Amino acid sequence: MKHEIVPYGGWQRNLLVANDHIELVITLDVGPRIISCRRAGGENVFCNDAATLGQSGENEFVLRGGHRLWIAPEDEVLSYHFDNHPVDFRVDESTGEVVIDSLQTRCGSIMKSLGVTLTDDSVVVRHTARNDGDEPIQIASWALSVMKPGGVEIIPQPPLGEHPRDLLPNRRMVLWPYTDLTDPRWSLGQRFFMLRQSDGFPPTKLGLAHGEKWVAYVIEESLFIKSFDLVPEAVYPDGGCNFETFSNGDMLEIESLSPLSILEPGESVSHSERWNVFPIPGEAMIESEESLERWLTPFLSRAGI
Repeated sequence: MKHEIVPYGGWQRNLLVANDHIELVITLDVGPRIISCRRAGGENVFCNDAATLGQSGENEFVLRGGHRLWIAPEDEVLSYHFDNHPVDFRVDESTGEVVIDSLQTRCGSIMKSLGVTLTDDSVVVRHTARNDGDEPIQIASWALSVMKPGGVEIIPQPPLGEHPRDLLPNRRMVLWPYTDLTDPRWSLGQRFFMLRQSDGFPPTKLGLAHGEKWVAYVIEESLFIKSFDLVPEAVYPDGGCNFETFSNGDMLEIESLSPLSILEPGESVSHSERWNVFPIPGEAMIESEESLERWLTPFLSRAGI
């Protein structure tokens, strides 16, 4: 793994972390945001807001795009940290993890730590929130990847059961007040839910207690796979969601969350994601659930899923 300081999008201080398979760019003049994620020789799979690239110092939250670490449950003060100022990085010599800390001082004092480790063909991204204040707080770490517009999100579902053999529920779905499941961007199948990012549509959001371990996004010539865990019996935010997705006319977000924890001063909560980005040979086979499953299987195998 190599890392070096490079210019990007008008900012002069950005950390390039790369190997022969995958490349990340992490902002240091603001953030941190993992503003770019791409396979070697490929295009960035993350959304970048051209209007706000290269800017800093704003006295409000700025989307910008890329991947960020937030605090859940969502609150217009607690979550919307003004991450518009410089940060620095260090490298853990024992693990090789690149670590970037950012102190959030709204609603108490929370030290947010983003850790990045590259393996041969994947990225592990750690999201940690530590209570640096004087009072207990109840929070979860929340990881949001803002995906490049024009793609298709693939959300696997567990196999269907049978009645009367399977009498207990095995899925939990949470909907937001503005979510309309007749929206043509949604396809709710037996094996997969799919959400297409499309211009000109209003916001939509869905959350799951997601035990299938992965979600994918097909964009242009790349397949992005994000994998994460559901901790059995843990309490999660938003009615039990360890996964949420949001889309509007500009972008689509793939989000994972840690369990909801009461943190005494000095305590932390953390969760990690693993990312893979693969080149797509030809068109993605998403005409039917059967063809999609056959097409995805070798990629999932390569991702260790």
